[in-house]
Amino acid sequence: MELHMTTTTFEIPGYKVVKNLGVVRGIVVRSRSIIGNIGAAIQSLFGGNITLYTALCEQARKESFKMMLEHAEELGANAIIGVRYDATEIASGITEVICYGTAVVVKK
Repeated sequence: MELHMTTTTFEIPGYKVVKNLGVVRGIVVRSRSIIGNIGAAIQSLFGGNITLYTALCEQARKESFKMMLEHAEELGANAIIGVRYDATEIASGITEVICYGTAVVVKK
């Protein structure tokens, strides 16, 4: 079954959940390199968006989302409802990003 729908809500208009397969997740642990930290420190001197950290965060979210999709597909889901992200600093400069939701099978 191909996964084709994700939503932050707990229902998909026009579809009925026919099977709940449980929580699925994707976890990524990231750190910025010394060079990246120096570059970000220089950017922070000028204020505004620190693009090096923005790119790191976006990449971690993208990877965790992809891993969550793969986990759901392994279970036979065709949708994920209640999708959320969370991040926790594990150690200085090392952050865990998790994307999670409920894998389901839906039908029109």
